[in-house]
Amino acid sequence: MNTLRTNTFYLFPVLFAILLNSCKSTDQDQKPVFENISKNPNATGQLLEIKVVEGPEHNHPLMAFWLESKDGDFIQTLFVARSIGKGVFEHGKAEKGQWMPGEIQRPAALPVWSHRQQKKKNKYGNYLPTPENPIPDTYTGATPKQSFVLKVRPDNRIASPVRIRMEINQAFDWNEHWTNDKFPGAQEYKNSAQPAIVYEALINPKVTDSTYTLKPIGHAHYAGKNGKIYEDLSTITTTQKIVRRVTVRVKEE
Repeated sequence: MNTLRTNTFYLFPVLFAILLNSCKSTDQDQKPVFENISKNPNATGQLLEIKVVEGPEHNHPLMAFWLESKDGDFIQTLFVARSIGKGVFEHGKAEKGQWMPGEIQRPAALPVWSHRQQKKKNKYGNYLPTPENPIPDTYTGATPKQSFVLKVRPDNRIASPVRIRMEINQAFDWNEHWTNDKFPGAQEYKNSAQPAIVYEALINPKVTDSTYTLKPIGHAHYAGKNGKIYEDLSTITTTQKIVRRVTVRVKEE
């Protein structure tokens, strides 16, 4: 009888642990719920379906998608977060103790995209859009709060293979390599922490319904001073977990 009680005493914690792990596995295995976004639907280019699965570190990141030629020439923006594309952030200024929309520049947010899409500096001395020179509405949108599917058409039909790129950044994501005091006096770095990551896939527009996976190819300048891509990602940790997977398909018309 004592043996039975003892075994039962130890059995309950084991069963509880198994049940808890089972619940965790179920949560992790659940299929993501996708937000649907449609952009530039009246353009003449092929329909591209970009699917982004959020990762464990996803928390309102800023992002941009664009096309480049195989040689690295900028073709066009497909989608960019509205705050960057318009130069106005929802919590841009404080008035009477409340946050209000306001004009702000964040050069370290998406510097690879901003340098490549803009050839002239703005009034702030960087390459970001401003309220006076914004990205048109057809290419901008609210930052997705979860996994999403972006259906977008380039302005014109693509005749040859192109690079599709995504740049993504999440503010204040410090780690042991990118610390608050790493670059004293670099305020733009302090607004960014780990630099933005660039993902890329080479797609053939003539091959429809094939899935291409965008892979990380490097990170941006920590303070947005240039549009270079730095290949070493060994110190980039949580930023690489903002998304689990990014794919693109050229949909059959």
